[in-house]
Amino acid sequence: MITKDELAVRLKNACAEVRAAEDELTEIDSHFGDADHGLTMCKIANAIEGAVDASEGGIQEMLDDVAMEVMVLNGGSAVPLWNTWLDGLQEEAPEGDSVDAAQIKAMFANALEELSDMSGAVVGDKTMMDAFIPACEAIAACEGDEAALFDSAAAAAEEGAENSKNFPSKFGRAKSYGDKTIGTPDAGAVSMARFFRGLAKA
Repeated sequence: MITKDELAVRLKNACAEVRAAEDELTEIDSHFGDADHGLTMCKIANAIEGAVDASEGGIQEMLDDVAMEVMVLNGGSAVPLWNTWLDGLQEEAPEGDSVDAAQIKAMFANALEELSDMSGAVVGDKTMMDAFIPACEAIAACEGDEAALFDSAAAAAEEGAENSKNFPSKFGRAKSYGDKTIGTPDAGAVSMARFFRGLAKA
């Protein structure tokens, strides 16, 4: 069982990891994108952290506030994608001030379903899903406590982001570069991995 305050710390650590990766994300996105992914993800991280700090309700209300703050941002394709999975989290989140491993599993299972329905991307398409799908699958498979869930997810997301180097882009602007994108990781997968890395920090 972890408390709302403990989850809030993990979310803020996730935001800090994303902000710290801004230059890395910008550099990756400069190869085949608009070189704005680092800036966009910092906007998303700041919105998440601001909502976490301002939220006065339970866990579900906090995550609902987070999703709403992201939804109103201007930031290209990443914004609706992040809003969708964050909204998926809150739909299955408990209303109270604590959450257990089974509830976390239900939250991420719903988030994965919602984002998969919206994006249509799978592992190997070189998108944020290359990190998000393995992370959610790791949570589902983990038999440990809440900390173990986040640790497993972080490791799987990192591996998935690294693996995205091996595929040609099949979505977005980078799609037009085809096999030229092989060897460069997907910026969206890397930012997702950084977020999960922070979630694993209590």
